[in-house]
Amino acid sequence: MYSFANDYSEGAHERILEELTRTARRQTGCYGIDEYCDAARAAIQQYLQSPASEIHFLVGGSQTNLIVATMVLRPHQGMVSAASGHVNVHESGAIEATGHKVLALPCDEQGKLTAQQVDDYIQGHYDDDTAEHMVQPGMVYISNPTENGTIYTKQELTELKAVCEKWKIPLYMDGARLGCALTSHANDLTLSDLAKLTDIFYIGGTKMGALFGEALVINDARWAADFRSIMKQRGGMLAKGKLLGIQFHQLFQDGLYYQLAEYANKQARRLEEGVKKLGYGFLVETPTNQIFPILPKTVLQRLSDRYSWSFWSKVDDQHDAIRLCTSWATREDMVEAFLADLAEAGE
Repeated sequence: MYSFANDYSEGAHERILEELTRTARRQTGCYGIDEYCDAARAAIQQYLQSPASEIHFLVGGSQTNLIVATMVLRPHQGMVSAASGHVNVHESGAIEATGHKVLALPCDEQGKLTAQQVDDYIQGHYDDDTAEHMVQPGMVYISNPTENGTIYTKQELTELKAVCEKWKIPLYMDGARLGCALTSHANDLTLSDLAKLTDIFYIGGTKMGALFGEALVINDARWAADFRSIMKQRGGMLAKGKLLGIQFHQLFQDGLYYQLAEYANKQARRLEEGVKKLGYGFLVETPTNQIFPILPKTVLQRLSDRYSWSFWSKVDDQHDAIRLCTSWATREDMVEAFLADLAEAGE
């Protein structure tokens, strides 16, 4: 069976594995204070062009989101998110476990928050005479791409940042699949832009060719104080931190990160075009490595012994929307095989 269920089923890019093996017996400092983490920070900084930004390496995305919430939010505050946001639906209540509430706002299939929506929500909170009895909006969480594979434009991000500055709360971007957003044909953002337009964001490695790891970028010094202590307290400080530094150095020293993400997007476009040619529609149009075709349940049943995917939503009694997710390692022959089998299953 071949999996299109996610983009982390494979191990890691060969170059990363080779470098981990080559350096396995070399002694270094620990806890992210070592030559490899320093080299990785320098490589990422070439794209950020933001010397004041701090870069920290953590193991996973949910862990990173939890630690950021712990760092930023005061006891009476919550995290504003789209209802479909990862922190709201896919992290087993990790944010709530820190003592903070996810303040979920409704969204359509695009899965995005708008600046006006956030502004109206926060204004409504403070206009309420009982505001002191309710959870106060303390930060805004978005992901790029969203859970539904869509991306934010520079204009949208600029407007969201302005609203956050108006209310003096940070804008935080989850970048688990950030590479696929940045290499999308519809993208107009760079890492340098993100250093200016977010207070905190992270660059996902786990889904972008690394064995594991995320690079958290703190752009506003207000949120950097004592961050390593919070990392340690929340189990995010890896003793063998060099394992993270080695991976991110390989990903960013010559653009490998972008190459792998671009490949994942390319395979998604091939799947998307093939599905369209067969006459099927989509729950939402996406420019990244996640696509959401609407297929007959009978067709899905015929394919289920050969392929796996993620169920997304019921469309009607006869159709479901599924997610097909490609990765840096998706095999081209399996893309073609899936499309051929889909055509046969629909006959």
